[in-house]
Amino acid sequence: MSQKKNSKIFGTDGVRGRANFFPMTVETALALGRAAGKMFRCHTGKGRVVIGKDTRLSCYMFENALISGLCSMGVDTLMVGPLPTPGVAFITRAYRADAGIVISASHNPYYDNGIKFFSSEGFKFADSWEAEMEAYVANGTFDDMLPADGDIGKNTKINDADGRYIEFVKATFPKRLSLKNLTIVLDCANGASYRVAPLVFKELDATLHVYGNTPNGLNINEGCGSLAPEIIQKAVINHHADVGIALDGDADRVIMVDENAQIVDGDTILAICARDMKRQGILRNNKVVSTVMANFGFNKAMEELGIEVIKSQVGDRYVIQDMLKHEACLGGEQSGHLIFLDQNTTGDGLVSALQVLRIMIETDSKLSDLATVFKKYPQACVNVRVSSKPPIETLENVAEEIVRVEGELGDSGRVLVRYSGTENICRVMVEGPKFKQVHQMAQSIADTLENSINLLKRS
Repeated sequence: MSQKKNSKIFGTDGVRGRANFFPMTVETALALGRAAGKMFRCHTGKGRVVIGKDTRLSCYMFENALISGLCSMGVDTLMVGPLPTPGVAFITRAYRADAGIVISASHNPYYDNGIKFFSSEGFKFADSWEAEMEAYVANGTFDDMLPADGDIGKNTKINDADGRYIEFVKATFPKRLSLKNLTIVLDCANGASYRVAPLVFKELDATLHVYGNTPNGLNINEGCGSLAPEIIQKAVINHHADVGIALDGDADRVIMVDENAQIVDGDTILAICARDMKRQGILRNNKVVSTVMANFGFNKAMEELGIEVIKSQVGDRYVIQDMLKHEACLGGEQSGHLIFLDQNTTGDGLVSALQVLRIMIETDSKLSDLATVFKKYPQACVNVRVSSKPPIETLENVAEEIVRVEGELGDSGRVLVRYSGTENICRVMVEGPKFKQVHQMAQSIADTLENSINLLKRS
């Protein structure tokens, strides 16, 4: 399979695609390793890089390719094996490495994979660094920076990464508190958290029922995890549990379920934590960062609490950028990415879940009580599979349909149509006062979009 040249390979969350197809090929991974090695040697000297992964079958080949590329350029690698994305960010800081690499496609099916990079501070690479690596990959010129024979990099397996990350996560939960009076259902999505997540809750003395902790390389996110919360909804009822916790494949996002099996999404978790942090006086600058996808009810609740909402693009990297820009310590997405910058530098499903459990214990509240922090407006989301991503405004019929729906909603709702940055999907979201109405409107826009894309494809 030949390597394409001069192609853009980085998206909104690293490089992502179907494994063994461009850009997610072994050739690309090898070139990315060499490009990263060249960049580190140009900027920092020899370099040392942490490499972690989730449980996808294809991770083995990408892991070896990245290690080979980095070592060939004189960079040492530290291999941690399956570990949540936030765990890799933490280990990168703990080992004072120059960068961290995560091999994961997050919530995508097993046949997809991705490669994302973290800086030495544990933040995702800046656009300028990704552009520099992209240029090196496109040019394929690495001979000018090849190390001397005795300076080729070496790979070391790190055996204490799990334990270090578990202790880090536990440290975000007050020592004076315990989970011994809580029954918890946990779904690890057959992903990167399958080893560490159960230990976190067990070591904090919870009564625990674990699902999605038997990965086989092909079952990550398959009918489990944060994209399939019905698993823990049923389990919460069956086990008479106090709360359900569903992580995604790389455990950087979380969806929770209350004792009545009602879903508590990222918007609600963000609102619960924002209110509590304001109560404690630790919500920096009285600001919280969310995205354009946040429910209108969230915005209204924050306004009533006197909390300023900063609106970000969709994507946790953009949320974090705005958090840093506006000096906020809390941000998140409806999908379950929650960022507590005083705890970690990226979304962390385990840390987020523990913050909610802490609030439940300290306030002697059920999760269902906390979830009344705001009243949700009916919201309908429809995903349309697309083969290309032409600008929405150039699709005449689609633009007209959006204008029609917006006119019908007036000031009582809104429409958001956007392409996913990580999948070949266009997301149609309509929000308004009536459940049936917004679902009909969202489907109407989605149907128009699908027809327009198909007509464009045939032409």
